Amino acid sequence: VVASGSASASPPQGTSSHYYCFATKMKVFLRYEDNEDESTHKTLKITLPKSWKSGPTSRLLEQFVESYNGGKEGKLNTLEVDSLHLSVRRSASNDGGDDDGATELKDLPCDGVVVEIIPDREDVYICHGPSRTLEEIDAERRAKVDEEKEAVKHLSKCVHFGCNKRFPKGGPYPECKYHSGPPVFHETAKFWSCCPNKKAYDWEEFQSLPACQSGTCTDVRDDEAGSQKQFLGGCDMREKMSGPKLRSIDDFNASAAAGGSEGAPVLERLRNVLGELGVENELFDQVVEGIKKDATQKSGPGVDDADVTDEVAKVLGGKLKSSMKAIAVEQLRIK
Repeated sequence: VVASGSASASPPQGTSSHYYCFATKMKVFLRYEDNEDESTHKTLKITLPKSWKSGPTSRLLEQFVESYNGGKEGKLNTLEVDSLHLSVRRSASNDGGDDDGATELKDLPCDGVVVEIIPDREDVYICHGPSRTLEEIDAERRAKVDEEKEAVKHLSKCVHFGCNKRFPKGGPYPECKYHSGPPVFHETAKFWSCCPNKKAYDWEEFQSLPACQSGTCTDVRDDEAGSQKQFLGGCDMREKMSGPKLRSIDDFNASAAAGGSEGAPVLERLRNVLGELGVENELFDQVVEGIKKDATQKSGPGVDDADVTDEVAKVLGGKLKSSMKAIAVEQLRIK
């Protein structure tokens, strides 16, 4: 009988953890604490024979019960192998989300391979209740997931940023603490756009950042929230801080000459760039005039020249995008 175990040893870098366990001594700490009477508790430290590492976990349980019943604890509280199972302590969170550090005992399958499911120097708990196979545990897990999915179908999720509460469709609606703006993920920093001075650098810390608003949960987005992005990046924040993009004097003059068209300076820049790439200006002008003629015919007499120019920029942009996609598809086909 020994005290609690020491920290797990780590395998050398680049070495498989399974191979490492096979090649070195593996210890486990078997603990029986599933009884209010502390005098019946026992911890057994076992150095596993090599053949046990590739064997079923049930062998560990059998070894513990044999040792337990042969000692003073067994005289007070005889154990039966068939009415016991092994468990390990793991995070209570099933989805990797915020779990505030809570843990729970999770059952080990009696037919699981020791080295594959039990780390070296792990605390393994002997608990009351019959053992189950890997297939039985997996079937229970799938049934629980299906049950949770079915339950969620009848629940609504709060649409406020930072609130993950669910509630019955149509109410009642619980109290809500949330953020007025979406989250920002920029490089390693994580923060809420409404609270830029409170930053976090890991997910758990980010989840624990205090909310800045309070109210009532809702499943209806208002018009402003519906048009917002669900999360922002560094580019979004820089754009927000810098305000609207300023036009160059050349773009301003080109737009003014075309009656205020926003597409005119774009077409002029595109003409110059394509010229540098070897596309003759005459060819570019011919294409633009052809698109402009089609746009004018579709719009009818009296159409504003600026609107026609904007339509030309839109159509030409679409055609260039289609051509680029075709080239990309051809490149993939060749590979």
